[in-house]
Amino acid sequence: MPDNYEKLDQSLNIESEIVAVEKDNSLVKVESTSQQDIKKDYEYTRANLYSLIEKGQEAINGIMELAGEGGSPRAYEVAGQLIKSVGDVTDKLIDLQKKLKDVEDDSIKTTNNVTNNAVFVGSTSELSKLLKQGFLNNKE
Repeated sequence: MPDNYEKLDQSLNIESEIVAVEKDNSLVKVESTSQQDIKKDYEYTRANLYSLIEKGQEAINGIMELAGEGGSPRAYEVAGQLIKSVGDVTDKLIDLQKKLKDVEDDSIKTTNNVTNNAVFVGSTSELSKLLKQGFLNNKE
């Protein structure tokens, strides 16, 4: 890796990886850190969602004790809201799995569309002569 990329990586506090891709018999270097970033973000988000779910469950247990002791309708209302919130966070956790799968599928899907357009400028008799010569040359 060139020295200027190493300095850039150090200043940005990242680790980059250079991937060589061959295109039209020439070597093109592409810098790729997106997969590492996606994995880091996924793990960070997943850990935060788990933490929120655990704290929500603790809060539900606490508010249920208060509601049972005091019998306050407001305490039961808050407990219901907490239960709904924890349920929403668990749905977000499942959505995170789906989004990661979609991102991985998008990174795997690479379309290599090659369009070869050949244009012949000439008469039909010239074209037929060329085709006959081509067929004769291919058979030999």
